[in-house]
Amino acid sequence: MHVSYSLDKLESLVARDRTFLFTLTSYVTVLAIYANSILFKSPVLGGIATILFFLIDSIFLGSAIFKKESPFFRLVFGILLLAMLLGSLNWIALIAYNLDISKSTLALLATTTISSALNKMVNRKNAI
Repeated sequence: MHVSYSLDKLESLVARDRTFLFTLTSYVTVLAIYANSILFKSPVLGGIATILFFLIDSIFLGSAIFKKESPFFRLVFGILLLAMLLGSLNWIALIAYNLDISKSTLALLATTTISSALNKMVNRKNAI
């Protein structure tokens, strides 16, 4: 019960991102992943940045597409949708160019943009 309540509060905070704070945070995590891949090569920094990226963007996707489901369902299926979106964008980058760290980072940035924009469109449509 307590975990579901905390997840619901976190999800509503991220999904109602009116000031684009969580979108900006997701972009910063992508830059942290990129910098870690090039410079630091720290598993701790990469793990934290990846977890934050997946958490924020999966909440964006889950709340945009599965609005009437439970918070846990939205999070789990948001993660699955995010993985599919990342795989698709990386596949396109692989076909169009040779996939390296820079192209993978561009796919992460595109994923964040798509997730945030989809969440904003659904939230605006529901507010009207």
